[in-house]
Amino acid sequence: MTSQSGAEVKDPGSQVRAGRLRLLGEWCARHFITVIVLWLLALGGLYGLNTAFGGTYSDNFSLPGTQSDDGARVLGRHVPGAGGIGAQVVLYDARRPLTGVQSQVDRAVGSLRTLPHVLSVTSPLPSTPAAPPTGALSPDGRTGYIGIQFNANPTSFGGSYLHGVDAAVQPLRAAGVQVEYGGLLGELARPRPTDLTSEIIGFGVAVIVLLAGFGSIIAAAIPLVTALIGVIVGVSCLGLIAAATTFASVSPTLATMIGLGVGIDYALFLITRHRQRLMDGADPVAAAGRAVATSGRAVIVSGCTVIVALAGLYVSQVSFIGKLGVAAAVTVVTAVAGAITLVPALLGLAGRRIDRYWVRRPVAEGDPAPAPAPKGVERGERKKRTGRTEPADGAVHDGWHRYAQRVERRPWWFLLAGLVAVGVLAIPLFSIRLGHIDDGADPTSFTDRRAYDLISAGFGPGANGPFILVVDQSAVPAADRPALASRIERALTDVPGAASITPLQPTADGQLLTGTAIPSGAPQSAGTTTLFHHLKDDALPGAVSGTGAKTYVTGTTAAMEDFLDLITARLPLIIGVVVALAFVIILIVFRGLLVALKAAVLNLLSIAASYGVVVAVFQWGWGGPSLGISGTVPIESYVPMMMFAIVFGLSMDYEVFLLARVQESWLRTHESKGSVALGLEITARVISCAALIMVSVFAAFILSDNIVVKMLGLGLAVSVLIDATIVRLLLVPAVMTLLGGSAWWLPGWLDRILPQVNREGEEATPCRRSASDGRPGAGVQGPPH
Repeated sequence: MTSQSGAEVKDPGSQVRAGRLRLLGEWCARHFITVIVLWLLALGGLYGLNTAFGGTYSDNFSLPGTQSDDGARVLGRHVPGAGGIGAQVVLYDARRPLTGVQSQVDRAVGSLRTLPHVLSVTSPLPSTPAAPPTGALSPDGRTGYIGIQFNANPTSFGGSYLHGVDAAVQPLRAAGVQVEYGGLLGELARPRPTDLTSEIIGFGVAVIVLLAGFGSIIAAAIPLVTALIGVIVGVSCLGLIAAATTFASVSPTLATMIGLGVGIDYALFLITRHRQRLMDGADPVAAAGRAVATSGRAVIVSGCTVIVALAGLYVSQVSFIGKLGVAAAVTVVTAVAGAITLVPALLGLAGRRIDRYWVRRPVAEGDPAPAPAPKGVERGERKKRTGRTEPADGAVHDGWHRYAQRVERRPWWFLLAGLVAVGVLAIPLFSIRLGHIDDGADPTSFTDRRAYDLISAGFGPGANGPFILVVDQSAVPAADRPALASRIERALTDVPGAASITPLQPTADGQLLTGTAIPSGAPQSAGTTTLFHHLKDDALPGAVSGTGAKTYVTGTTAAMEDFLDLITARLPLIIGVVVALAFVIILIVFRGLLVALKAAVLNLLSIAASYGVVVAVFQWGWGGPSLGISGTVPIESYVPMMMFAIVFGLSMDYEVFLLARVQESWLRTHESKGSVALGLEITARVISCAALIMVSVFAAFILSDNIVVKMLGLGLAVSVLIDATIVRLLLVPAVMTLLGGSAWWLPGWLDRILPQVNREGEEATPCRRSASDGRPGAGVQGPPH
């Protein structure tokens, strides 16, 4: 900050910290060869290590403490081989019943039993003609499935495991039988997602946007290069971490998506500040140092906000969800590191040649150019004549400033327009149904989708998601067990939503009763969820009430339903924690109580609108077929949680950069309305380009075959678009105008206990005002007086 005399005033602690960042930027720009070589060595070394020793990704997670997990453990103790993780090998012969290939089925079953990790294998065919049916053969005898129980999730075994499975079923394929892999075994057999097309499209759009927005070819290439290097390094680190712990299969795609978006954004903000310095005549090394000391500090604050929001996912107390946040945070860390080290190194390499090659007249950040007031007209008189508040700089302003002045004149109209737009988009949110997307939504090129269709045609859609019913009667006296079985049989007769429920049979040791419930609908249908809760909460507990028996509903589908219940119960807590953490960060950085509250509320509105769009597309089916979605699907249970953490963190990026400029002008002029206009004018071009790039990167992932990736891609793209248009162009300037100087109000006692953070380095070092100052904004930062 500067005093009225022009002398620079700095807090000693802030000066040290700002100096370190500036020196880092200057050192990287001066020793660009060293920095670039170190990054390339890290790139090649980590990529090679990941290729050689990196782990695999799988949706292998457990939910200790849930009734489905407890039921599986109880079943495993009493029935060896029954408590594992199930999958199916689905068989279909269009020419004859499967009994015509009895010998081939028996050979396949025998070979499958010898594979590693297999606990048990069940044939669909009776062992003898007089044996009772197994239930795994369709009424016409043409469709059946071999049931396999594994000691772990098959998706964690690696693609090479399928060689043994393929060899085991080869006799059946040789006999003309269609063989497909269902469930988790089918997920293992899916093509390995690369999302290369999405990445190429995102990069292509980013090139066009950067060239159109800023003109310079070299300046457009630097953000893309640094983002790509940062993502490869980050994903390689994630792969090495995955060798020690299990990450979900969507983790590398999520990390790539977030890493590309924030990597380009962060580099873009630094480059525009650097190029503006060059245009003002600064030395390239000094300009790079100043860019890191100013915009680089905002990058660090933004990155920390994103990471904190992602860390909030651990509030769910589900490691599967928390690790998704870790996966995304890894590439955010490498993006920040690349922005404050690799970007200044490349800027040092380019020097003053950064704008040598251009497709249009290069522009950068574009602070308004000073323009003197008409002779004899003071600024105060100009305000009286025009009725508008103008900044004290007497500058020449562009269309963005004039737009902000229109908002200034009619803030309530712009606020109302923004609220109506967000409200309309959020309407579908009120009908959201969380669930688990089953294999029926996958492309028909996937073997698990074909297996799903065969089972649906042969047995009904509910056969793809059966519930295993377990009654532990070990605490029931032997004499009372027949009566207990009769009570359970009556309770499970004509259960709504069930296509069939097999009679519960005692296990070999007589301690358990087990059976299978087949839902009438598909695993992802609302009716299946209703049936699950009825069996778990009402039918079975009511049947054993007062007997001492314990009941469980287990199996893969039951585990997903328990997962859904767990996530639904903890989602409000996660939202509260993330909002509170983000509020505190904004409060500490900008030291304005209403500014922080405004940021939290507007981001909530933005997220609600993006949720509404996702519900309309996927759950209502509006445009779903054009995105490659088969029918309507529920919203995957953990997608809203992931979207909230990511979107809330990313939206703070633009909030930080816009508010930084607004506050910088406010500290200089103490004119709230003119500061809003100036901040919007300076950042509008950069934020618009950054938002377009991020939208294109996220939207390109809609092309993925993974439905969850499609949801995240669409949701994140829409949220950034809403945030950069409705929120930043309508709501933020309108609210900031209405709040005026009170936006920066902070009670003196709170100002004293909050830590001092200099969010923009040397050029915007805040000074503190006394709480006793009676002017608007007393107790907050303001110009010295």
